Amino acid sequence: MMDARNASLVLDRPGAADASETGTHLDDLATPALVLDRDRMEANIARMRRQLAAHGVPLRPHLKTAKSIEVARALLGSNRGPATVSTLREAEQFASAGITDMIYAVGISADKLERAVALRRRGVDLALLLDSVEQVQLVAEKSRAAGVALPCWIEIDCDDHRGGLKSDDPEILAVARALDRQGVPLCGVLTHAGEAYNGTGGAEDLAAAAEQERRAAIAAAGMIRDAGLPCPGVSIGSTPTALFGQNFEGVSEVRAGVYVFFDLVMAGLGVCRPEDIAVSVLASVIGRRRDGKAIIDAGWMALSRDLGRSLRDGAPHYGAVCDLDGRALPGLAVVGVNQEHGIVGTIGAAGGPVPLEIGERVRILPNHACATSAQHERYHVVAGSRAVEAEWPRFNGW
Repeated sequence: MMDARNASLVLDRPGAADASETGTHLDDLATPALVLDRDRMEANIARMRRQLAAHGVPLRPHLKTAKSIEVARALLGSNRGPATVSTLREAEQFASAGITDMIYAVGISADKLERAVALRRRGVDLALLLDSVEQVQLVAEKSRAAGVALPCWIEIDCDDHRGGLKSDDPEILAVARALDRQGVPLCGVLTHAGEAYNGTGGAEDLAAAAEQERRAAIAAAGMIRDAGLPCPGVSIGSTPTALFGQNFEGVSEVRAGVYVFFDLVMAGLGVCRPEDIAVSVLASVIGRRRDGKAIIDAGWMALSRDLGRSLRDGAPHYGAVCDLDGRALPGLAVVGVNQEHGIVGTIGAAGGPVPLEIGERVRILPNHACATSAQHERYHVVAGSRAVEAEWPRFNGW
């Protein structure tokens, strides 16, 4: 696992993680293993860039899905940002690789402020997120004691998904005024349309979610500005709403993350096709059951327990099954998991015994790319063949 001291070395020496000279193939890897299709990833990145460039709105990629220096570079190019992170571990790792413009997009707690100060002292333009006057007080006290500015965004709840203040909540003004009184710089308002993942899907539904997200953020920013307080930024975003939004008027930036890989949740919403999904878990068939199901060596420790949308769609499973070249095997899915065992069965209209033999290798498309990737320490990178061209380390932790 890479640490912060080594992170920048990978960027300076692209060949350091190159596996092509070893002749490694997917047929040779120890299983389970996380596979990343570079061609699919690059196509996904290009698609998001085209969408937002057409609307003239900047993109701030969320790096939480990948947690990888190499993937971050694919997302950002030679830029030092802007980027979004969900843990301070991410911020520290990416800062060591030269990325210096980041939003830590999870509500701040007192125990994390010292690390935020340390990053600011290193020259990292790290901004924090909060939604209460109590958090403002914590930030202000730490900022004064450390002699370091800690700029903040106010979190807005646009769809009852999780944290933040509703766009018409008077508490927004209380927080903005507290920031102003305490001398804490206000970056703006930030929201995330997380409920877009739970909608019916399709272009019309996702466009409506995008507009709801935009309107909530604009309304909150307007409340602050009408009170005579500065609110320079309006930050919105989720992969579905970023790709299907039709109006970004008044928005200063869009954040999105899972688009870099996509997953079966996104495919189920109509955001992508299964063949666009860039990550998969390589597994070996290690047994067959009398009921016709097959057993693989990838359980929930390799796939995660995330059922994604499959439960609501009436066919609960832990991932779809592909052959070694990444082509879907229709009707096959991981229908059960133990810690190190996965049970492959049929779903939908498919029936009969699973046509997999002991020793055969398969690739499992994840329900939730973030959760599945988090089970692994590295990506085995392929591009149009079974040859592994590189191994890219990834990291976890908070």
